[in-house]
Amino acid sequence: MPENKLLIALVSCRVDAVPERQETRDALDQALVRWLVELGYQALLLPNALDSSTLPSLVAQLNPALIVLSGGNDLGQYPSRDQTESALVDIARKLQLPLLAICRGMQLLAQCEGVALTTVAEHVARRHMLSGLWQGEVNSYHQFGVTELPAHYQLLAQSPDGCIEAMCHQSLPWLALMWHPEREQPFCPHDLNRVRAVLQQEQR
Repeated sequence: MPENKLLIALVSCRVDAVPERQETRDALDQALVRWLVELGYQALLLPNALDSSTLPSLVAQLNPALIVLSGGNDLGQYPSRDQTESALVDIARKLQLPLLAICRGMQLLAQCEGVALTTVAEHVARRHMLSGLWQGEVNSYHQFGVTELPAHYQLLAQSPDGCIEAMCHQSLPWLALMWHPEREQPFCPHDLNRVRAVLQQEQR
């Protein structure tokens, strides 16, 4: 990675409704910002209120080194977020931009690839082991999972009950994780190294 080169990660936001203030807020856990900095990126948050038709030109102007689909919210809960992130997937595919999908982000990515989600048990506020090419213990905070590998993806890790926990695209620098690496304290070096390897950050 060239010295002093600013690598921007364009990050999607979760939606938090605050009825007592009659506000709908876009938000992001500060831990994810710090984790991305550790990974070598500066986070730029993308609001969900933008017209998704304007996103291709906006992303082209920003020229991010990475697109991140963050966690939080269920699919269908806030259509504006679904539309924003679906547009980001299309843009990342067209421009062949690196993409990192975390938890809900992986669910949305799988759905965009034509794979239906499955309701899972014992995956909320739990820890479990990984099996497959990647192994180790991870956190788990989701009630919907991915049990079918999308076409053109490689399986990297599974949970004990067979849910897909990590997958990468076979030809694009795209990685999807069902756990939250930013919620590990301290951050796990093997998470950072695995993400760097798939995104090939050192080559940009």
